[in-house]
Amino acid sequence: MSAEAIIAKISGWVWSPVLVGLCLIAALYFSLRTRFVQVRRFGEMCRLLFANDKQQKTGISSFQAFAMALSGRVGTGNIVGVATAIGYGGPGAIVWMWVIAFLGAGSAFVEATLAQIYKELHGGQFRGGPSYYIEKGLRCKWLAVIFAVVSIIACGLLMPPVQSNGIAIAFADSLSINPLWVGLTVALLLGLVIIGGVTRIAKVAQIVAPFMAVLYVLLAIIILICNAEAVPDVLSDMIRGAVGTHEVFGGILGSTIAWGVKRGIYSNEAGQGTGPIVAGAAKVSHPVKQGLVQAFSVYVDTLLVCTATAVMILAVKTYNVYDAATGEMLFTAAGHLGTPDVSYTSAAIGTLIGSAAGNIIVAVALAFFAFTTIMAYYYYAETSLVYLFGNGKREHVAIWVLRICILAAVIYGSVKTAKAAWDLGDIGVGAMAWINIIAILLLSPKALRALRSYEKQKKTGQEPVFNPQELNIQNADFWEKADHPTPHSEEER
Repeated sequence: MSAEAIIAKISGWVWSPVLVGLCLIAALYFSLRTRFVQVRRFGEMCRLLFANDKQQKTGISSFQAFAMALSGRVGTGNIVGVATAIGYGGPGAIVWMWVIAFLGAGSAFVEATLAQIYKELHGGQFRGGPSYYIEKGLRCKWLAVIFAVVSIIACGLLMPPVQSNGIAIAFADSLSINPLWVGLTVALLLGLVIIGGVTRIAKVAQIVAPFMAVLYVLLAIIILICNAEAVPDVLSDMIRGAVGTHEVFGGILGSTIAWGVKRGIYSNEAGQGTGPIVAGAAKVSHPVKQGLVQAFSVYVDTLLVCTATAVMILAVKTYNVYDAATGEMLFTAAGHLGTPDVSYTSAAIGTLIGSAAGNIIVAVALAFFAFTTIMAYYYYAETSLVYLFGNGKREHVAIWVLRICILAAVIYGSVKTAKAAWDLGDIGVGAMAWINIIAILLLSPKALRALRSYEKQKKTGQEPVFNPQELNIQNADFWEKADHPTPHSEEER
């Protein structure tokens, strides 16, 4: 058996139907227990994006944390991943991506709130995430260490090649640039950013990620307007495919759900455990505030950017559908295209501005999306290293080793096949999701207590104050040491 076949088999084990079901059940559970906070507090999510706690001098702003999380979420999954979901699950897979995004916002809220509750001050910056709340909340040091190790391997070695592979393919197709040169260029630029630490990463992310997301969505709207007559058929294919009543795609309903959920989680990262690592770095006056901000970032990733890709591909019918197990083509809407990859998206854009220009636009968009995602991956891995090694010389050496490894992984991914790169990324995402989802299910009562306290104070017109002792939440070291002023009304502020 070849190495790629072994990788694919391991990926299948990790992403078994059990994990897919667990992700859906957990997301539904959190949504119900929070009374769909992702809907009730939608307006507040938007307002909190630009809120800034002027009393805290350390940490990054809520918007920077949102942009960094968006950087991690918006990547090749939004362009290549959507094409893959359609190619192996049919149009209905997009509906399941929406479902997991809507429900997954509940998971993102819970894990981000927990990250804030158990964050620590380290080297002038806040650090938080699954390892911290697993150790402090569950009091399970060994599992926290395992998550840290898995996240370092996944984010530092396995997932960056997926992003650089997408960039390399796009530029090879559009401008015939040698993938190795693309990988070397991406590695050089990445090195210049990550050497500046979290501050430089946050500054780059807050400019690039939102700007590119807005431009990409506007492009999709233009294409949709130009193909307005196709919209009813697109919506019909998606809905009927999602419930198994489509005459062509009804027979692959299981694959439709699996690919929609898998690619949805890979793209928006809800429940995966990476989002809370960024959430823990933010300076906010109450953990729930960052929980709401991170829930909103899931919406932006899937309901806007992923949907933008999907409607472009489906409206102009630049896709084929294959049996994931056998590779047999089940349906062709564009016979000239091969197996699912970035070509589906570039061909869609090419119908509007020409194939050459379409390839270039997708290559540029993918480069920006994937580059900021790799930046976020580095920060995830770095935080896990800090958790393992703490202060001192060992931490400094470990961080430099990590930087070298992630740059090497970027170059490796640029010249490796797409299938192997995606399977390796899926293994990393799945392993982290297994640990994190179980952890946040067990710790969710603490996040729910924080939410109830927050909403109770808001209801009486007070600016919420978080006091873990009053909520019987232990080991929230940062908040236990903080001053807890008497809650005051918003008018008095």
